[in-house]
Amino acid sequence: MIASKATYPQRSSVVKQVLAAMIQNRPLELDASPNQPWTTDSVSDVLHSIPRLFFHSPRSIGRQKGFRHRSHLKQRNPHQEPDKFRRFRDTQKVEFGVEKAMEFYCWVETQFGFSHTEITCREMACVLARGNRLKVLWDFLHEMARKGGNGVVTTATITCLMKVLGEEGLVNQALAAFYRMKQFHCKPDVYAYNTIINALCRVGNFRKARFLLEQMELPGFRCPPDTFTYTILIGSYCKYSLQTGCRKAIRRRLWEANHLFRIMLFKGFVPDVVTYNCLIDGCCKTYRIERALELFDDMNKRGCVPNRVTYNSFIRYYSAVNEIDKAVHMLRKMKVMNHGMPTTSSYTPIIHALCETGRILEAGDFLAELVDGGSVPREYTYKLVCDSLRSAGEADLLGDELRGRIETGIENRYKQLMKVKPIMMHRIPL
Repeated sequence: MIASKATYPQRSSVVKQVLAAMIQNRPLELDASPNQPWTTDSVSDVLHSIPRLFFHSPRSIGRQKGFRHRSHLKQRNPHQEPDKFRRFRDTQKVEFGVEKAMEFYCWVETQFGFSHTEITCREMACVLARGNRLKVLWDFLHEMARKGGNGVVTTATITCLMKVLGEEGLVNQALAAFYRMKQFHCKPDVYAYNTIINALCRVGNFRKARFLLEQMELPGFRCPPDTFTYTILIGSYCKYSLQTGCRKAIRRRLWEANHLFRIMLFKGFVPDVVTYNCLIDGCCKTYRIERALELFDDMNKRGCVPNRVTYNSFIRYYSAVNEIDKAVHMLRKMKVMNHGMPTTSSYTPIIHALCETGRILEAGDFLAELVDGGSVPREYTYKLVCDSLRSAGEADLLGDELRGRIETGIENRYKQLMKVKPIMMHRIPL
């Protein structure tokens, strides 16, 4: 599997100097540099830092990583959204970041004789993709393929590029990149197919995604699907069904998900915990608890160990339908079976349901149990319990020591967020 986001243990002094020069709009230069201060990791570190420093809007800094709690993307058209695009990014700052990236990429090659590798080429391509400079991106890739041969622009490069374009909502461009692999003498592998199928599903283009899956399922095809291929489609069907307001569409999507699950079993694939979690979560959120419990039993029979996500789906369902005792049973079962440690996401639905049904004292006990487990409740949950206890005449139930721990944890979380929030509040002088 290809990681589009590399991790670096510690930045060297040359990386810090170059990033500071970019932010301050100074010429790129090094103080008392050795003959060759640049390595593949250091060059990749600089290029990887540019989107974070220049492309994010001030309000997106410090946001939750990943796309777990976001609604599905819509296919974007950069040529028809200039006004809308400016609300989320400073276009001048994005242009400035792309220019600095290209300047640095050429600078390390001309000034230090650095030979760019597949990794640095991939990072530069990702910068251009995140900056939505698509024409420049393809010119750059063709130039690198001409200069470096087939070893610079590889299948991994195009696959990582498709992943970034899919995250940016440019799925049509990601699909075009998938079909343009032949121009660079690259052959798509199963990870490339999974990446483009995931991008198509995230914008709801299931017809094209199913077409690619059927292509992979052809006898003798060199890239047969794997468990992850089916999991992508099953999870997307379940999540996308919840975005529709039509019951018929919800039933149809869930039927498609269960149908793919049965095809997956028929072909001999072994579903993992992620596959089961997607189906169970979709069934619980659409009040199909019988099917969810059936999948839970099948999961245990096949030796697939459930995790916290599995139990959280049942806890949320039972809390929503006011069957709190069953939700508590699931919470206790998760701890007894050692299938995961309950966190804020496990306790919060139970605490809210207890407050809504007037079982205030039990809600306070679960809040104390949550804090004793090492988690910090959400500020809304804490205020809800305090208000409920106050209205019931039990304001002193939590105790000063527990209140102090909760308020200190919430305050520390807020301070940690504000340390990153103001990073890009100032405008870079152009």
